[in-house]
Order: sequence, then C-alpha cells, then structure tokens
Amino acid sequence: MWLKGIFTKTDRNMIKSLKSIVAAFFGMFTAFMMSLPSHHIRLAYLRLILGGLGKQSTICRNVEIRIPRNIYIGNNTIINKKTLLDGRGGKIVIGDNVDIAQEVNIWTSQHDYNDDYHKLDNAGVNIEEYSWVAARATIIPGVTIGKGAVVGTCSLVTKDVAPMDVVGGVPAKHISTRTSQLKYKIFHRALFQ
Repeated sequence: MWLKGIFTKTDRNMIKSLKSIVAAFFGMFTAFMMSLPSHHIRLAYLRLILGGLGKQSTICRNVEIRIPRNIYIGNNTIINKKTLLDGRGGKIVIGDNVDIAQEVNIWTSQHDYNDDYHKLDNAGVNIEEYSWVAARATIIPGVTIGKGAVVGTCSLVTKDVAPMDVVGGVPAKHISTRTSQLKYKIFHRALFQ
C-alpha cells in the first residue's frame, strides 16, 4: 500500500480513525436529510450521493441508506418509509416501476455462520422492473427478483425469484404466477411522506 512508505503506523491509524469519524458524520447527515418532510430536498440530495436515481421516483422519509454510491434506482419507482438499503457488500440495482413497501430490508452483506472467523459474504441484489416487494420482507445478498415478481409481506427471500412469480413465507416459496400485463407506471408522492 502506498501509505506504508509515507506514513508511520500511528499516522495510518489516525487516518483510519478520521475516515471512520467522517463516515459516521456522513451517515448522520444522510439520516437527517432522509427525515425531512420534503420530497424535493430529499431527491436533490439523493441525486448527489446515490449511484443513480431515475426520473419520477419517490424515496419516502426515514429510508436508511448504507454506502449510497452502490445503490441504483430506476424510473417511476417508490421506496417506502423505514426501508433499509444496505450497499456495503455490493450493488443494489432496482429497476423501473418497482414498488418497495415500508420496512423492507435489502442486504448485500451477511456473516457466514459456518466460517471459523465469522467472515462476511458479500453480493449484490437486483430487483427487476415491475417487481413488488411487500411490507417487512427481507432480501439477502446475491438475490435477483425477476421482472414483475411479487414478494409477499414478511417473506425472507433467500434465492432468486423468477419473473412474474408470486412468492411468500420464510423462506419464500412459489405461491402462484402473476398474470398482469404490467402496463402501469408508479408515481406516488403523498405530503410529508
């Protein structure tokens, strides 16, 4: 590492500590911005920090965002309140016209319970267009949710969901197949949400 030749070990530890402090303040500021009751202010801020944010998308209040540069959100998509978007372990790519209900958790990093050293398993999550993830669902790292798929309330998604599949449960299993022609566009911005 190039720092090794320039800085002492104490200097490197100080730089590491300063990075941690800056990251903590950035996280607190982002949480503050996400609590504001103005869609325009939140969206303007998110356009600066996210990897990508499409047109006519809505990000409601109190969405928790970790490593925003790894999060990409398409057009006409809604992310409801108290959702967690964890970009620490990889990219989260959310397509157009996706409905993410409130209190959904999308993870890109988890511990390997079989590893002697409790190591992390990291992988991105891809949620394709017209998908609907219902309230309090959890999606773990490495999952792709296919176009038009529906994830039921309180489901735990541990493997890929095929396009147009309706899944639910813990772990999520196939329930039925969606028959919609997917002609809609999502746009919803309620006051103070």
